[in-house]
Amino acid sequence: MSEKKHIHVAAALLFDNGKVFAAKRGASPYPYIAHKFEFPGGKIEQGERGEDAVKRELKEELDMDVEVGGLYACQTFEYPDFIITLYLYECEMRSGFELKEHECYQWMSPKDLDEKEWAPADADILGTLKRVFGEVD
Repeated sequence: MSEKKHIHVAAALLFDNGKVFAAKRGASPYPYIAHKFEFPGGKIEQGERGEDAVKRELKEELDMDVEVGGLYACQTFEYPDFIITLYLYECEMRSGFELKEHECYQWMSPKDLDEKEWAPADADILGTLKRVFGEVD
């Protein structure tokens, strides 16, 4: 049995007026992440810092400029086909944006975040977000 591929992903936690930015994935060969919300971001390339990867990925996927702050969470999750380690950085939008790869986006109130609507690796972080920011409306 071959070993599962381990992917390191840098993603952005973006807030605006107390709401979290959620990007919805399109079709995928992996049904458990297709059409699910995620924190926008992508793969960290060999030798790349997470902060640089999140900046690059948001520019590529959303044509968005961000200022990257601290690491909010780091989560490893095992999917049926691969393992992902997700590094979630607190980021601040510095420009507008345009969807290039996602089917839609939504600003969600932390108390309304529903794990069933999110990719499982991202969903694991929602509980913490709700506890920390859930009272905000």
